[in-house]
Amino acid sequence: MALVIIQLMVVLLALYVGSRYGSLALGAISGIGLAILVLGFGLKPGNPPTDVIYIIIAAVTCAGMLQASGGMDWLIQIAERLLRKHPDHITFYAPLCTFFLTVLVGTGHVVYTLMPIICDIALKKGIRPERPCGVASIASQVGITCSPIAAAVVSFATISAANGFDITIMQVIMVTIPASIIRLLCASASSSRRGLDLDKDPQFQARVNDPETYNYMYGHNATSLDKKISKSAKYSVYIFLCAILVIVLYAVFPKLLPVYDGKALKMNIVIQIVMLSAAAFMVILAKASPKKAVSGSVWQSGMVAVVAIYGIAWLADTYFSNYMDAMQASLGGIVSQYPWTIAFVFFAVSVLINSQGAVVVAMLPLAYSLGIPGPILLGVFPSVYGYFFIPNYPSDIATVNFDRSGTTVIGKYLLNHSFMMPGLVSVIVATIVSSLICQVIY
Repeated sequence: MALVIIQLMVVLLALYVGSRYGSLALGAISGIGLAILVLGFGLKPGNPPTDVIYIIIAAVTCAGMLQASGGMDWLIQIAERLLRKHPDHITFYAPLCTFFLTVLVGTGHVVYTLMPIICDIALKKGIRPERPCGVASIASQVGITCSPIAAAVVSFATISAANGFDITIMQVIMVTIPASIIRLLCASASSSRRGLDLDKDPQFQARVNDPETYNYMYGHNATSLDKKISKSAKYSVYIFLCAILVIVLYAVFPKLLPVYDGKALKMNIVIQIVMLSAAAFMVILAKASPKKAVSGSVWQSGMVAVVAIYGIAWLADTYFSNYMDAMQASLGGIVSQYPWTIAFVFFAVSVLINSQGAVVVAMLPLAYSLGIPGPILLGVFPSVYGYFFIPNYPSDIATVNFDRSGTTVIGKYLLNHSFMMPGLVSVIVATIVSSLICQVIY
């Protein structure tokens, strides 16, 4: 038993140290933990999550081409026009915009261009920017569990099917999308009055009274509307939307899938084929530059996610697969009586590893091995997002920097930051709502 605990500490230490360095280091340092377990303690290595990695590579390649062609700029412009048309309700509309951008593209890193626009609109309307900015950053990550091309969703469907819960990608997002819309409305409502109004905030007023700071805050006009969108950029969006529709079509009508040796083609293969084909069409028809795509933020952040998931999931699978019988014996009673408590495990692991896809790949097989029913796991699926808890994620840090008013903050005591309240409201509400939906459906 002592050896089991020591090896668990190796896993947790690797995740902790990796999270301190962030980015590629999270996956790489997980490799050190894997080496210690396999070469040091002699554990049998688990299986790296190759299926998930292939899907991420295909989806990120397609999204990267979309960004390189200028199609992403067009989507940002559409969102900005909506926000500028309804500035009074930006605390509600901004998170919905960032949410649907993530749902469409499959990564939350597409919203960096929109964040300074959200801040600019709120500031010049006299609305405390912390209110829309904090919840919009949360919403950009919430959309991952609702995107048909996101690794977390595809992994959930694939792993569930392998464990006897036959569910399609469309059935997953039919639960997560309505739950997420409700969660964002609640998070926005709770954020709409948070903090002092700007005219009553002494810290903000002190900044306003300083001419240099005033010019910094109000002397700039963050907008994407001055960018000229080419026809080829619009073609790339049409190609991307067609690719999404093809994936959805096959997910809704699985009988359309080719059959080999009595088994239908798996959806993970379909997604890879369609995404790679769409990327190729963007190069040929929309003049997307592969070199520009590789240097873009979407492609680079996606490749970082590949390395992180590769190392983290392989490390976790190695440890859990070697001690599955012991875990079933020790945790089986608690989990069978209170299966929803697995949500706390998902959330805690997400705080450590900053990836919803990695949480699903690493922890969902363990949850199924403990005998937790698929509908319960689908109900607690939103709890895989917990990395807002410690504000070190790139989108949160970027949002703080984009807010020229200084109202969106990390906080003196680290945990008293602008993302904590909307994040907790979001996760709690979504987990409850999605669990209720699953009870009705299943």
